[in-house]
Amino acid sequence: MGDAHEDPLAELALRLRALRAQRGLQMSGLQQRTALGRTTVSQALNGQVVPSETTLVALAKALGTDVEPLMALREAAARVPQVYQGSPRRVTRRPVRPRVQPSFEERYLSYVTERHSQLTVVGLDLSRPERARWPLDAAYLSLELAERPEDWPAGSEESNRPSVVVKRAEHALADCRRVLLRGLAGSGKTTLLQWLAVATARDELPEELADWRGRIPFILPLRTLVRRGPLPEPHDFLSAVGTPLAASQPEGWADAVLARGEALVLVDGIDEVPQEQRGATRDWLERLLAAYGDARFVVTTRPSAVPEGWLTSSRFTELSVRPMSTADIGVFVGRWHTAARHSAATDAERSQLNALEAALQVTVRAQRDLAQLSSTPLMCALICALHRDRRGHLPHSRMELYEAALSMLLVRRDLERSIDVPEGIQLTEHQSVQLLQRLAYWLIRNRQTEMERTTAMALVDDALPAMPTVAEQGTADQVLTHLVGRSGLLRQPTMDTVDFVHRTFQDYLGAKAAIEAHDFPLLVNNAHDDQWEDVLRMAVAHARPAESADLLRRLVERGDAEGEHRGRLHLLAAASLQYATEIEPEVRRLVEQRARVLMPPRSPEEATTLAALGPGILDLLPGPEGLEHDEVGPVIQTAATIGGDHAYAFLSRFAQSLAHESAPYELVDGWKNFDSAPYARDILLPFRDCLPLVVHTHEQRNALRLLAPIYDVTFQEAFTAEEIIEHLSPEHTHELNVYSGQVLTDLKFVRQLPALKELTLSECEQLTHIEDLAGLPLSSLSLLQFPNGVSFDALASLPELTKLALYARLPWTSLEEMPAPLDLTALRLARWIDTPLRGVSKWQQLEELVINSAPTPTEWREISSLPHLTELYISEYDLMQAAPIPHVTYLQLSPLDADAQLHLVPDIFPNLKKLFVNCRASLPDITDITPLERIDGLQVSLHYAQSVVGLEGFSPDAVHLYPRPRIAST
Repeated sequence: MGDAHEDPLAELALRLRALRAQRGLQMSGLQQRTALGRTTVSQALNGQVVPSETTLVALAKALGTDVEPLMALREAAARVPQVYQGSPRRVTRRPVRPRVQPSFEERYLSYVTERHSQLTVVGLDLSRPERARWPLDAAYLSLELAERPEDWPAGSEESNRPSVVVKRAEHALADCRRVLLRGLAGSGKTTLLQWLAVATARDELPEELADWRGRIPFILPLRTLVRRGPLPEPHDFLSAVGTPLAASQPEGWADAVLARGEALVLVDGIDEVPQEQRGATRDWLERLLAAYGDARFVVTTRPSAVPEGWLTSSRFTELSVRPMSTADIGVFVGRWHTAARHSAATDAERSQLNALEAALQVTVRAQRDLAQLSSTPLMCALICALHRDRRGHLPHSRMELYEAALSMLLVRRDLERSIDVPEGIQLTEHQSVQLLQRLAYWLIRNRQTEMERTTAMALVDDALPAMPTVAEQGTADQVLTHLVGRSGLLRQPTMDTVDFVHRTFQDYLGAKAAIEAHDFPLLVNNAHDDQWEDVLRMAVAHARPAESADLLRRLVERGDAEGEHRGRLHLLAAASLQYATEIEPEVRRLVEQRARVLMPPRSPEEATTLAALGPGILDLLPGPEGLEHDEVGPVIQTAATIGGDHAYAFLSRFAQSLAHESAPYELVDGWKNFDSAPYARDILLPFRDCLPLVVHTHEQRNALRLLAPIYDVTFQEAFTAEEIIEHLSPEHTHELNVYSGQVLTDLKFVRQLPALKELTLSECEQLTHIEDLAGLPLSSLSLLQFPNGVSFDALASLPELTKLALYARLPWTSLEEMPAPLDLTALRLARWIDTPLRGVSKWQQLEELVINSAPTPTEWREISSLPHLTELYISEYDLMQAAPIPHVTYLQLSPLDADAQLHLVPDIFPNLKKLFVNCRASLPDITDITPLERIDGLQVSLHYAQSVVGLEGFSPDAVHLYPRPRIAST
């Protein structure tokens, strides 16, 4: 760029970097101090674009310097023409060449950045909805994602491994090539895809996603694609989503990008596809995967739209968006008000926003019901907007919130700001709602979330004869233009299409239209379809008491008559109870009676489904007496997930009844949903001698002092070494698990825990070696997701080590080179170690082996030579390659395709006593266990098997099915 003194932008960036170095601030620290997005800070420090005045003021304050000299440099830089200013470029791959025509790829990446770098935020600018845009780098909040750890270094299903592993988005995605992302409406799925696309196009993905860098993003919203006909092949990706550059795309460009493995394919909204077309959508995806196996894929859906394991056979990792934590809600509220202040017209308005922000930050922490409502970005934005619009007064229920939001967005902002007849059209709230309902209901009936503008105009035109006061003001085109421009609820994604700013508003208005049309049969006949679930719930809310009773009764009757959809329909009826303002006692009893048949939950999935029904389900939950062993944990999980005072009392009763037993993991995991100190004192304290504690927040960490001495603890969030050991007990802590070690720079703190025997470390991105562990009397060590290049030489200096788990890329050409002690009795290896298993036989004392990558025939022979091996856990395997292993008595299989190869098990494992098969990943239509009859006395455990053949060949207590099947009841 030339000498810095000749270039004011370079000089400004240089000064900012120097100030940051003087203050010793990391990028993350600077982000926290300024409340600016990573991209904004990075661009300012690197001189990529001229920073805004607001950005510079925030940086100066955070760096403790006078802003005026920096502002002078900014003004000078603003007068200098900037190449590609405002469209950050992928600096490392595409240096700017002035006066040279950019390549198509450069033009496309610039387009992706420009097209997707802003979000529409509901209620952000009430006076001008078209200004309600939020820069993505300021709006993006890294949410928590949860993964069920199918191949976590556990051992058996009886282990105390967590039911889910929770990480921030960039960490959860780091080791994945293909992801199915589940999340509720408004949870931030689409925003995450936008961020991935823009950060990839700008070459600004964080270090955690270094393996994702250098790719070309394709955003494919299924809501748009399904309306256009057959799903597109790669050469049609750009034209199918209306990209203007499609016509100039070079022949074969998309195919070449995908074939080279340089594509990031972002497929948004499986739930937007009608149920009968989802099989064809999966076929389309699988064809793409077969042709372009090296490309990265992220696919999103609402949780209930497709079954668990829907894409696992194609090697997809399933992640779920977690509700925003209290801390996340606080950050979001702060960012929303910061964005609102940027658009405020006066100092008085900005001052008022400061006061409102402070008040709301207190309110969302103090009122649990409000915190639960605020747990998705969409609802949190609505609450911020309503809080501002109503000067601090908020509705209490979800439906009241929607109603108030509609009123705010449709009419009140114009009346309060004296905007009388915008665009020459003046509609009352009732008139606007009537027209919007018509559009929403058409979309719902036709299973679409987007319509042609001509269709929308025709629907408005059909309504005008019955609305003379609207018709006399303008044509259908003018009225539709007004609704798009002024309602804050409609938008035009392209010149030719119309949709709602969020599916939630479409469902709310469509449900209202269905009730007014008395379309109860239509509602009930579609109730099994996940696209209609929210519509049904909201319809019950809109209905009058007699209507809601009729609707619920019809749901129950259809469930009674149809075994295939019985559970879903009965649970939907139970979920809808909390939406009814008034309900006949007889109908309530009928709905609750059917729901009780589905009680108690017997799996985490059933617990999650029941918790979604809301607090009313607590009155139906049984326990603590009389529960079977597989019901205690899910019942606790259900109550803990619901939260609130009622749930707290329920869990307190459980804790008292279990006082002389070990506490279920779910009781500990539920800690994060309640106030930390009281929960620790009232519920966890009686179990402290045998309790594996799990710490997610600073409040929980501080509450550890109430549970001292600490024996077994897991830290799920990133804490410093000092924070980790502050409340631990050096003489008592024998197990420590650190699942988020991003801020750890060394492991010296471990040496302060002389009683420690078992240690797990994960995501320790700043470590280059583990030498600090040398000489410690650890018996068990798990190293998970370590960065590439870490030295594991210290494994040779752990004299008492007998159990080792390595879930990281290993530096050796084979296991022969691994310096672990020869006395190992358990070895657990991930599928991504990138190291052949050759040499595993040198650990002749091995009793337990976990492998997640398919062994070669030579490696199978080595495994079979281990004389003491009795427990084997394998996934991604081919038993056709295996040699007989007569010593194994316990076998766990996690097949990744529909054929678990059970017919080969008797010959390879003739002395087997217990077989565990996890079918979640493969979801075969039928699991045939008939060949296993050949093994005398075998105990078989099948998890998530859809249909089992051969049960008659075993005694009733020899086969265990999980979840335990329910006996049908009417």
